[in-house]
Amino acid sequence: MLEGEFFRFEDGALVSCRDSVSELHLAVADSWLVEDGKARSLEAHFERFEKWVVAASPHLAPQLGTFFQLVAAAIPTAGRYFPRIELHQATSDGLLPNDTLFLRLRTAPEQLGAVRLWTLDEPDPRSNPGVKGPDLSLCMQLRRKAQLHGADETVLVDSEGYVIEGALSSIVWWRGDVLCSSDAETTWLPSITRAEVFELAKSAGFETKLERVRAEDLRGCEIWALSSLQGIRPVVSWQQIDDDLASAAHLEAFQRRLRMLARVIE
Repeated sequence: MLEGEFFRFEDGALVSCRDSVSELHLAVADSWLVEDGKARSLEAHFERFEKWVVAASPHLAPQLGTFFQLVAAAIPTAGRYFPRIELHQATSDGLLPNDTLFLRLRTAPEQLGAVRLWTLDEPDPRSNPGVKGPDLSLCMQLRRKAQLHGADETVLVDSEGYVIEGALSSIVWWRGDVLCSSDAETTWLPSITRAEVFELAKSAGFETKLERVRAEDLRGCEIWALSSLQGIRPVVSWQQIDDDLASAAHLEAFQRRLRMLARVIE
């Protein structure tokens, strides 16, 4: 069970639940960082969650507007939080008779610094990489596997060894002053933080590029790991490329720009 308060969306209201529910039937999830009542791109998180929920449980579509309003109102205006909204689908054992929306209101973990990467030694094992939720438990296991190898995050690759993303993060890199990431041929989770960073780069006059690469193609690059919780983390080690990485020349400016995107939740 994850820490935090747990609420079920029922009859147009958020009802506190004493017990959590199994993540075996977690169909959709989305989460974001809140600091003193401010968050980045909250509407984008709601829109992404709505798209996934409508695809999985279309009958819940009319309820989502009210659900989002209640979620926004439930988030405290002081402190650091990492709320997660969830769709759990009905279980055959009757413990969850209907597809149900939930809010998990959690305090945010500590802000982390630099990150060390390790490449998974098999092709991407996720069953549904384009949706956050079904593979969350697996991705947490994959991150723990990286920790057994002295790293912080696992990099997922396809059957030909091309970089996809991190188990719980997006991976981007700089070739000089060109910001790059995996191209459209690669099946990766539609990352809101990645979209934010690419838009910031374009607004600042930097060229951006999508490309298909293997880890060894990124020797000498400045590499970042991105997530809604941690923002931008500089990669300081990647075992499979002998730690041949450039210094984080663009990091400070982009971390500052990213923080400026936070808006008061209304």
